[in-house]
Amino acid sequence: MEFPTPLVRGRLIQRYKRFLADIVLDNGTEITAHCPNPGAMIGLNMPGLTCWLSKSPDPKRKLPYTWELVEAPSHDGKFLAVGLNTMHPNRLVAEALEAGVIPELAGYASIRREVNYGIASRIDFLLEAPARPPCWLEVKNSHLKRGGTLAEFPDCVAARSLKHLAELKAMVAEGHRAVMLFVIQRTDCDQFAACAELDPKYAAGLIDAARAGVEVLCYACHIGADAIRITHRIPWRDALVAES
Repeated sequence: MEFPTPLVRGRLIQRYKRFLADIVLDNGTEITAHCPNPGAMIGLNMPGLTCWLSKSPDPKRKLPYTWELVEAPSHDGKFLAVGLNTMHPNRLVAEALEAGVIPELAGYASIRREVNYGIASRIDFLLEAPARPPCWLEVKNSHLKRGGTLAEFPDCVAARSLKHLAELKAMVAEGHRAVMLFVIQRTDCDQFAACAELDPKYAAGLIDAARAGVEVLCYACHIGADAIRITHRIPWRDALVAES
């Protein structure tokens, strides 16, 4: 996924009301940008962090700037770009599916997005092919890292995401394939786990879903100021627990 125009750099003043961020650009201009992330953004919303923003060409937009990346401290003392736009993982997965980057999800003739299922829900992707059961694919964004090289999800209580796990389990019970795919929008993590400290119900729900047959996939990304791309799979730390 390439950014259509070069990103603009600035420094964070404050993030507030979940979807707003005051940022001072490198040229000294102070702007309010849209923050496309409803989560807690632990470790990514500290004043002074370097931010990268896209600017919409639409003159009617109330907030022309969108906060896309933040340079956050890593475990090695360096700073790296972290993708915080929760709208991007679905776009990244769509590109990866078309390019065959995710081998576990290859070989489907049809890829549909936002298909109604469950109880008033829509699945991110429905993959279909002759002589194969439908594959219901849910995508979540992960940018939380509290230490070491472990990526986590969620960064706050995620009741809606827990509901999605129950609906994936229901698809498996009907004889379909169901996959929970976590897209890791940072480059300093080599494994993933559900964050039991911040949402114990979701962490337990993910293990329960896996035991019921829901497949758990975790994929890392390349992240740059010009583009973000899904690159390679990383292990789910609780896979053995789920299999026991």
